[in-house]
Amino acid sequence: MVIKNAIHALCLLGFSGTVEAQLHITKKDSVYFSKKKEGLILSGYIQPQFQFAQQKGVTTVEGGDFADGVSNRFMLRRSRVKVEYILNGLQKNPGMHFAFQFDASERGFNIKDIWGRIQENNWKLFSLTTGLFVRPFGFEVNYSSSDRETPERGRMSQTLLKGERDLGVMISLDARKQIRFLDVLKMDAGLFNGPGSGVKSDIDNRKDFIGRISLKPIQLTKDICLGTSVSALLGGIQNNTRYVFNTVLQNGTRMQVKDSSIQNLGSYSPRKYIGADVQIKIKNRIGDIELRAEWVQGIQTATAFSSATPEALLTGYDGFYKRNFKGAYFYFLQKIFSLKHQLVIKYDFYDPNTRVSGKEIGQPGTGFTQADIKYNTLGLGYNYYFSENIKLMLYYASVKNESSSLPGFTKDVRDNILTTRLQFKF
Repeated sequence: MVIKNAIHALCLLGFSGTVEAQLHITKKDSVYFSKKKEGLILSGYIQPQFQFAQQKGVTTVEGGDFADGVSNRFMLRRSRVKVEYILNGLQKNPGMHFAFQFDASERGFNIKDIWGRIQENNWKLFSLTTGLFVRPFGFEVNYSSSDRETPERGRMSQTLLKGERDLGVMISLDARKQIRFLDVLKMDAGLFNGPGSGVKSDIDNRKDFIGRISLKPIQLTKDICLGTSVSALLGGIQNNTRYVFNTVLQNGTRMQVKDSSIQNLGSYSPRKYIGADVQIKIKNRIGDIELRAEWVQGIQTATAFSSATPEALLTGYDGFYKRNFKGAYFYFLQKIFSLKHQLVIKYDFYDPNTRVSGKEIGQPGTGFTQADIKYNTLGLGYNYYFSENIKLMLYYASVKNESSSLPGFTKDVRDNILTTRLQFKF
């Protein structure tokens, strides 16, 4: 009973609209149930920002690459409006939740979400969601950009699950009433196209299975709260040519070796991720501390010069590259004597190919490229919450790539980024 009351209190806190950071996301993006009242809902936010880069024309995940000859810029990072309609359903008739979200900026108009959800009311346990929505993998991917304490998601999240969203269908178990044992669990399982939201149509017949099992926040002690989950993605991409590349040790040298077997044509190369995340919130006299961590590893199939999920099949003499990867991020969030002031420290790393490192990358004849280079990023930030509708963000990302033998990457590239942003939200 104590645990149930604690969970109920945390859920109320999550929907109260306070500026305090959320431990467990129950209304962010499109994967989670809404407990808003029935009817039409309009919400949105804009994020105008100014950025400085260490040098002109840098390639970065901090809001996209800088143009040649440019080292500072104003931009609208995000400018979104979301329209939702909720129908709870009478008695045992199913409820319905519909959402449409778009982003409009100097870079154009993009649709972010179009999805519908059926919620059964017999047991108030299950729902089915279909359309374009956020993939149920991990914590950071599902944490809304309007609430996140850093300007961007980490390199790992942006590379493996680019755009966060995909077309598909998902079944969820999430109790909307108190049910013993099930109150503290949330489970999502779905099938998705795979390439993400950046393509006009699916590129092959293989679908990604994505599943996540979450433990909702539980009060371990009076001052400590815990939430955690595990996620899995099982998918693949069709080999449209006979060529597949693997990292192997050959004659004492690591290299990308081409497999040109005719049996590769029409087969599928794997994309398999397994991950776990945890969030801990600790109350103290200075202000609440929140700790977050997420670890993901697996096999990624991509191209020679990028480890991002491919958006098209290859032709001719090109072939996909299979790489073992791992990555993680760690957050330290500290409220400073007030809900208005927040210190942010974040460290993340992404190693796209764990079987090669350092000066091995770029050696003549080995076939390794910038897609195999490991990155570490240390972020330091400060957030000031004027109100629940206005937030000021200052954030410095110190990016370190491993030194390799590749021209342009023999030492750390000067690509650190300073971001200052105002967010307006309604």
